[in-house]
Amino acid sequence: MFRARRTAVAALAVLAALAGSPGLAQARPTHEARPAAAVSDDALPPGWRLTGAGDERALVWRSSVPVPMGDARVEFHAAGGLLGVPSADRDGRTFRLDLADARATDLTDLQVRAGGRRLDTPTGSGAPTTSDGTTTPGGPDTPGASGVGPGGTPSATAAQPPAPLPAGSVDPGRPGPYRTLTGEYALAPVRLPGFAAPVEMRAVVVAPKGAVGKRPLALFLHGRHATCYAGADVTGDWPCRAGAKPIPSYRGYLRDQQLLASQGYVTVSVSANGVNGQDFAADDGGAQARSSLVRRHLARWAEWAAHPSGAPAVVRRAPRADLSRVLLVGHSRGGEGVNRAAMDSLYPPPAAQDGYRGPVRWHIRGTVLIGPTVFGQNPVADVPSATILPGCDGDVSDLQGEVYVDGTRGVGRGAALHSAVYVVGADHNFFNSEWTPGQAVAPAEDDFWDDPEHPDPVCSTHARTRLTADQQHRAGATYIATAARLFVAGDDRARQLLDGTGRRAPSADPARVLTHAVGGNRGAGFLPDGPVTVSGAKLCSAVDPDPAAACLGMGTKGSSPHFVPWYVDREKGRRAVALRWSSVGHPVRVRPAKPVSLSGAKALTLRVIVPPGSRGTRLDVSVTDAAGRRATLGGVGVDGLPGTERTSSYWAREIRVPLTAAARAGLDLRRVRSLDLTPRTRSGRAWLMDAWAWRPGTPAVRPSALPRVDVGTTTVREGDSGVRTYRVPVRVSGHGSGQVRVYVVDPVTGKAKDRLVTVRAGGHDIDVRVRVQGNTRFSYDVSHDVFVKAVRGAVIGTPHGGILVRNDDPMPKLSVTAVAGRVTEGHPLRWRVSLSEAADTDVYATFAVRPVSGGAELSTKDVDPAWLMDTTGASADPERPLSAVDHLYLWVTFPAGRTSADLSLPTVRDRVAEPEESVRFQWVDDSGEPGDGPVLTGTVLDAS
Repeated sequence: MFRARRTAVAALAVLAALAGSPGLAQARPTHEARPAAAVSDDALPPGWRLTGAGDERALVWRSSVPVPMGDARVEFHAAGGLLGVPSADRDGRTFRLDLADARATDLTDLQVRAGGRRLDTPTGSGAPTTSDGTTTPGGPDTPGASGVGPGGTPSATAAQPPAPLPAGSVDPGRPGPYRTLTGEYALAPVRLPGFAAPVEMRAVVVAPKGAVGKRPLALFLHGRHATCYAGADVTGDWPCRAGAKPIPSYRGYLRDQQLLASQGYVTVSVSANGVNGQDFAADDGGAQARSSLVRRHLARWAEWAAHPSGAPAVVRRAPRADLSRVLLVGHSRGGEGVNRAAMDSLYPPPAAQDGYRGPVRWHIRGTVLIGPTVFGQNPVADVPSATILPGCDGDVSDLQGEVYVDGTRGVGRGAALHSAVYVVGADHNFFNSEWTPGQAVAPAEDDFWDDPEHPDPVCSTHARTRLTADQQHRAGATYIATAARLFVAGDDRARQLLDGTGRRAPSADPARVLTHAVGGNRGAGFLPDGPVTVSGAKLCSAVDPDPAAACLGMGTKGSSPHFVPWYVDREKGRRAVALRWSSVGHPVRVRPAKPVSLSGAKALTLRVIVPPGSRGTRLDVSVTDAAGRRATLGGVGVDGLPGTERTSSYWAREIRVPLTAAARAGLDLRRVRSLDLTPRTRSGRAWLMDAWAWRPGTPAVRPSALPRVDVGTTTVREGDSGVRTYRVPVRVSGHGSGQVRVYVVDPVTGKAKDRLVTVRAGGHDIDVRVRVQGNTRFSYDVSHDVFVKAVRGAVIGTPHGGILVRNDDPMPKLSVTAVAGRVTEGHPLRWRVSLSEAADTDVYATFAVRPVSGGAELSTKDVDPAWLMDTTGASADPERPLSAVDHLYLWVTFPAGRTSADLSLPTVRDRVAEPEESVRFQWVDDSGEPGDGPVLTGTVLDAS
């Protein structure tokens, strides 16, 4: 991370010095497109530049091609960590990140990433990266086991679809007995906190005809997509400009709605363009706003259920909705939105954050999350969920939605089933027909990027594993209906299609759909997150800057949904057991701090990752009780997913071994001391995510009484003198007590410190204080950010907040003196730029070339061609005035405490007789326009 050097502000954390984010910046309103080059003493990479001064200082990156508006969050990374979330300009190519607390000398290893995918590579298509953020080098990971051949090319086995699973006892993808009716409603727009423009209340309803009694309600929420279109042009505006139409993303789930309606559900899909067009300004990517929108619609349905005469026509034609049986379905950021809506329906958020404060008159029975984002990594542990992970997702390509499964283990009561549904060959967009080429009314695309010269063997259009749009949508509809059958209708026969049992729904054919789960009827387990010792392997960390400690370090081809990074540089508590062997028979032992009980369980179920494309990994599974009696439960085989370096396919397969052998051997299953895994293949790699006592059945899920934590932000002024202490605002609501992990990142080093904290509803257990030293010297704003994540018995509403200290001292004034302002060609022009007084942080000034007011102007042939290329990416040919060169800037840094710095422009000597030539540079502000500042002028004389 890069940080400004600060002498005026110091942080004191009562909770073990826990201070802020790793450079997380606030997104700002859209700006007009700006020049796309940068000039600095250290030469930023092509496409990057620094602009502005004082609080307007910003880092800007411009893509060579437009970046489509999508659900993944575009992020700037530097020095191996998250730098911040930039705002996008209207051109769709320029991204700007405020750097009021940054120092340019630490702008190393700059990257632009979205959903784990690189955007700033030469092709602009997103080179693969490892889980620790480094670009993957060539060469195999594990020869013969990774599915990657010599030189990093995917082997043939990497692109083989898995064999079809046996059919389940039910097929929820088959239409039900009801015919359906369809219609729309449009209500008065609503205002949501932090959004300037009202948000629409529009929806399409599909309901069963002739169904008697109250019917369960399924609500759909689409994700973050372009909002408006006019012909072939799409934008992210809201409201739409004159002549443009809103993109009807909410109509993209009609086939899913029709299937559910035929089975007796009332369905409604709501429009969220007003959120999509404004969520760039939201810290949480719009999750809270989407929750508010969903709950406003639910509130209206509750009113219409009680008083149908006041309902829109289509609602009056439909059966009455049963608000005690609600399923929420969210796509992408809509997935994160419905997760937040489920949380807010159990634990209301702070009033200042919310756009709905009415009574809760509904019961969320479960959620379906399609390719979802989860920026806060705060799933609701006690509401059942099914998360669909598209194997060829080119938008949320890190498949971070896996956190909705992994992030619940050990957190809540454990009765709620959380399923991951991995769909081989599915992309992000085709689950919504309005995002699908040939089906959408507006321009649409396949989001999986592909290189025509090197097509991806798993995800390119003609790959054997790739699904067509209709195949994918049919699979999505089938598994949405499966979740409804289990979570809402309570049909336990549907569980085997979601919980890793290894059964398929034939209606989804030919899609290959794999599942694993946490919760449900799983009991005590072997969890690497908790106190555990491992022999014969190593405990690895999901997020760690040290490749030796990270579960997937440098050199790994592809990435893993299980190891998606969060906001901090090193995260505690998210671990797995990493196995690596080169011979048969060396056991790996996992031993928890206390014996676990497998009593009453039918099997031990394990989630195990093996490299993508690998085949035939064999492991023997054994357990040992507290008396030392050992039994081998059986051998298991694990195959890797189809995957390449462009996919996030290090994903755990669920395997089960019966406990009958342990019972026959007389083991005390009430006190199992250790779990052993013994490789039976010659060599290989594997990662054990967890192991659980398993038995069939779906337990009843009861709403929990858990504390909810919301971290707020307080903005203060630095002041001119004295020391003031501020406490980070933290609200703990809900009920009972729980345990959370609190992170504070030092604003100077960017390193996080953490501590486990027990929180109680209404208490003030998270006590982080910041001391602010006032003075009269200029500095940049300083953010002391706090992050919180649930560990046990708690939910997290707003995971990020802190103290933002605003600088209230004016920036020193600039002046310029010509050191060598009139030179003979071959000698550099030089200027000394001075500040009127020293500042407490690095200060920057940018000067843009401008035409001279009279006489001949210095041309591209008069300056060092290598300098010109490094500075602007432009060639000296054809010869033209310097003022005609795009993005030519001179840029200077004043280190903290310094008041002067030099600038130079190298000229070259030639044999051409030339008149006296001049050059002019004007100080420019944040927008790249001339400001009220100094001018650099210089004259070059002919050497002859």
